[in-house]
Amino acid sequence: MGAPLSSWPWQNLGAYKYLLYGPIIAKVISSRPWEEESKEGRWCLHLMILFALRGLMYQLWYSFGNMLFLVRRRRIFKDGVDFKQIDQEWHWDNFLILQCMIGALACLIFPSLQSLPRWDLMGLLTALLLHVVFSEPVFYCLHRVLHRPQLFQNYHSLHHSSQVPQSFTAGFATPLEHLILCVVMGVPLLGACLVGRGSAGLIYGYVLLFDFLRCMGHSNVEIFPHGLFQSLPLLRHLIYTPTYHSLHRMEKKSNFCLFMPLFDLLGGTLDDKSWELQKEISSGKNEQVPDFVFLAHVVDVMSSLHVPFVFRSCSALPFCTKPQMLLLWPGAFVTMLIMWASSKTFLLSFYTLRGRLHQLWVVPRWGFHYFLPFATDGINDQIEQAILRADRLGVKVLSLAALNKNESLNGGGTLFVNKHPDLRVRVVHGNTLTAAVILNEIPLNVTEVFLTGATSKLSRAIALYLCRKRVRVLMLTLSTERFQKIQKEAPVECQEYLVQVTKYQAGQNCKTWIVGKWISLREQRCAPPGTHFHQFVVPPIISFRRDCTYGKLAAMRLPQDVQGLGMCEYTLERGIVHACHAGGVVHLLEGWTHHEVGAIDVDRIDVVWRAALKHGLTPV
Repeated sequence: MGAPLSSWPWQNLGAYKYLLYGPIIAKVISSRPWEEESKEGRWCLHLMILFALRGLMYQLWYSFGNMLFLVRRRRIFKDGVDFKQIDQEWHWDNFLILQCMIGALACLIFPSLQSLPRWDLMGLLTALLLHVVFSEPVFYCLHRVLHRPQLFQNYHSLHHSSQVPQSFTAGFATPLEHLILCVVMGVPLLGACLVGRGSAGLIYGYVLLFDFLRCMGHSNVEIFPHGLFQSLPLLRHLIYTPTYHSLHRMEKKSNFCLFMPLFDLLGGTLDDKSWELQKEISSGKNEQVPDFVFLAHVVDVMSSLHVPFVFRSCSALPFCTKPQMLLLWPGAFVTMLIMWASSKTFLLSFYTLRGRLHQLWVVPRWGFHYFLPFATDGINDQIEQAILRADRLGVKVLSLAALNKNESLNGGGTLFVNKHPDLRVRVVHGNTLTAAVILNEIPLNVTEVFLTGATSKLSRAIALYLCRKRVRVLMLTLSTERFQKIQKEAPVECQEYLVQVTKYQAGQNCKTWIVGKWISLREQRCAPPGTHFHQFVVPPIISFRRDCTYGKLAAMRLPQDVQGLGMCEYTLERGIVHACHAGGVVHLLEGWTHHEVGAIDVDRIDVVWRAALKHGLTPV
């Protein structure tokens, strides 16, 4: 048994905890408060609206704090938010249920709260006075008490266990702490109501402003310009900053205030470094240069909702289309059009591996753009500008993702390397490791494979490697010229193992299909029962057949010492990245100084595979 009020009564209910809102929602529906003649239950409607707005407030601050393309230079804690923190903060909104229940109870105990006027200016002044003389000093004193060893261990250490603060961290605390916040937040409101100056506008405004300031302090982004405090020195004692609160999280012995540093000054707990650190971070010169960049792109409109600054609960899990997210599709589509017209490559996420910063940049183009003939030049311009920017910054390795290295688009990166021969950044496509992953998935006893997309650079390398192992490769292609060119690259004694086929029916007796080109249900039906589909096509093929098995996109698990990784790559599991991403990581860890563009060197496939295993990257 833990200490009283140290855990939530509904913590084991999971998503079913939202059923606790049921009685209030039922009251709203039954009383129909939106009808002019019906006033009964209107307070329930106000409660639900208020708490929906509160949840939105936390979400908007979270989105802002994770728009790294805007805030990367003003971030206070430089580490990333990892899956461990995301999981422990998953039910950050438990306190909203508690405070909604308390709000409903207050409306029942004080019936006058159910018929408040819309606005009263004197009520605002009354609440502000009570906030300064009651809420601020009470919170300051109780916060200091919670940092005493026994109380801290039982009640406050949970809140401090989040290494990188975000808006959701503000809600991640024990029931006792949130009961204290209920008192701190409730007294100014009840006080104004008891003197006859309460209003609906006051309740909405005060509660949302309270949440706004709490989220701001935990946002990990310094939003105040230091010049503001230089011009108005008194202001630094009236409003705290995210940097100010972050010092409390770092050292735990100073900066205890709610929103007003004045009480830390009076209590002798104001950290002397507060304003110098705030000046340093607000200058916007706090950006780190990455060692490695993975240059990705968006797959489709729905997957664009998977990015970290939209919903953390989505980006921390493998992508799948959820019915409720279809409601956001129109907004995502409009955003796609705007970004297509005006956006440039931007920073999406990052992690650290063995002291080196790895970043994921995104070309603002969706999968279908790569198949529009008139969009080719624009895409290549975006990729080229990203490479030149990485070169200026001092990035060591830049790896091209999936469609960004398409052979018909830019020759697997050769276009940029040939155009800029003096590049210091090493441009790689990671296809060598992709080929190695696929080849190592194929059982040793396989004697024949069916290969689609057979003349691409990746398929070429797979075919040449397998024929050397005396595995018969049925290469599906209509181009005899391209097939013969690949066949001539094989050793003379192995050329007979490469066989050109022109129809999918040629694979009807082969149970190992390697898919490098998207195939439909009709085409999949040509495979015999028990077939396993290996694939390296984006987007992945749809698993139509239940009598067959489907491999995921070629991928590898990052080493266990990776830090700050909190986003899944597309449909992959946590900690797993696409092989083209992993190939760039290996390139960096090995310190190779050559570009890896164009055709794959078949002789290097085993070399790259052994290097990946040596550095702790493991097959999935």
